Amino acid sequence: MTGDNDFPDKHGAISRRTFLQLSAGAGVLAALAPTALSAAPEALNMREIPASGQRIPVVGLGTARTFDVDPDHAAAMQPLEKVLQNFYNGGGRLVDSSPMYGRAETVVGRLAERLGIVDDLFMATKVWTRGEEAGIEEMETSRERMGGGHLDLIQVHNLVDLQTQLDTLKAWRDEGRVRYIGVTHYTVSGHERLAQIIEREPIDFVQFNYNIATRNAEKRLLPAAADNGVATLINEPFERGSLFGRVKGESLPKWTRELGIESWAQLFLKFIVSHPAVTCAIPATSDPEHAADNIAAANGPLPNADQRERMVSLVRSL
Repeated sequence: MTGDNDFPDKHGAISRRTFLQLSAGAGVLAALAPTALSAAPEALNMREIPASGQRIPVVGLGTARTFDVDPDHAAAMQPLEKVLQNFYNGGGRLVDSSPMYGRAETVVGRLAERLGIVDDLFMATKVWTRGEEAGIEEMETSRERMGGGHLDLIQVHNLVDLQTQLDTLKAWRDEGRVRYIGVTHYTVSGHERLAQIIEREPIDFVQFNYNIATRNAEKRLLPAAADNGVATLINEPFERGSLFGRVKGESLPKWTRELGIESWAQLFLKFIVSHPAVTCAIPATSDPEHAADNIAAANGPLPNADQRERMVSLVRSL
């Protein structure tokens, strides 16, 4: 299901299939092979990572603010374990974290280990510091916190000390220490710089804010990602929750049923992931029911261009 082919990707790296053939029996196999996503239900909408052809579900799990709890406090960990379980059971695989998110990386790692799904998850995190040595130390710490295995994706968080950290990440990718590399930001003001980085740097992922109310990314950033073969992760899909305030007390119109939409969260997410340049949206939650609802948005038909505009008009009218 990964969708890898047998040809080198744009960075000259061999595919997973070729790597496995060449590395059978080698001790580096487990460390370098990309995450297996074969456990994800076939019905889920999946998108290819352009750099490799590997396919991932269109809805992932963010951990900002929601997973920053005491990992030794059972009562705090219990609902988050159910969040991760519901996300995984629904077919979710990509989990995104960062050292900036307090204890979130450690919480993700411990819960994934407890559930026995560390090797099934697509583990994504970030580097958020200045200086080469500090960056290396932070990334090594993140790897240990998130289960001690191979990290699929490391991103330069909010472009902090961009070139220093990106140089390290390029070397790590070449050495097989990380599968993919990328950059992130969370405000519209960062979109132009992200687009410029996409156009000049051989990165695999770009993460930024985009939702039904904040569509600036459609102007230049999403097209730039598509044109340059860069996968996209979408943060702030609910505009920090403000979208739910806008639709509070409102019922979904009947026409949304043809898209399998059962909640406003699913409408917001399906709008995002129906854009052809979007690879994966990463809503964060600490509520197990919301986690199940969010990943359900990866199922069923996605809106076409006319339906997307109908969604926009609906939300604007409320």
